[in-house]
Amino acid sequence: MEITWYGHSCFRLAERGKASVVTDPFDAHLGLALPKLKAEIVTVSHVAHGHSYVEGVKGVQRVIDSPGEYEIGGVFIIGVAMHNTALEAPKPNVAYVLDFDGLRVAHLGDLDHIPPQAVIEALESVHVALIPVGGGGGLNATQAVELISLLEPNYVIPMHYQLPNSSLSLDPLDRFLREMGVSRVQQEQTFKVTASNLPEQTQIVVMEQAV
Repeated sequence: MEITWYGHSCFRLAERGKASVVTDPFDAHLGLALPKLKAEIVTVSHVAHGHSYVEGVKGVQRVIDSPGEYEIGGVFIIGVAMHNTALEAPKPNVAYVLDFDGLRVAHLGDLDHIPPQAVIEALESVHVALIPVGGGGGLNATQAVELISLLEPNYVIPMHYQLPNSSLSLDPLDRFLREMGVSRVQQEQTFKVTASNLPEQTQIVVMEQAV
């Protein structure tokens, strides 16, 4: 599988012979350059400028924006309700586990709290976790580290942190890396991962923003 990051919480996941997936596409309100996106499936964690610009993705055959189980183009997707709790009225947030022939990638959307154990168990095994780390509407660095210790994924790709030109006020990536206690990280433009070659210890992968 190839994973590409376009900034904020937007990724593209592609595997030969299967439907491609774009997660949480953002619009121009973020101040970031809009990427040229194409995919058969788009997942939306919640409706917001930074997460639900489906119109910016070409070739879309299916939009998934709610909890449930889906099988599309050889990709099995589980949407899990993880509504955020910081506000008096909980803000909807849906996390997605995308299963490509046993390789499981979890996109946690704008998650802002540590979910109960029962919710974490519902995710089952996660090989690659796409986790917000910059605060704002999502987990801060300390919370992200705690969740990683509970999920125990093979790889963590941080998202939802401060970027140049972004109109959002978020914490920088360095704060999360310090909390993790890592000084050297694997950096990738396109991250290629297979189910047959996963590290035993959790590794942090920092993606370069594609355009």
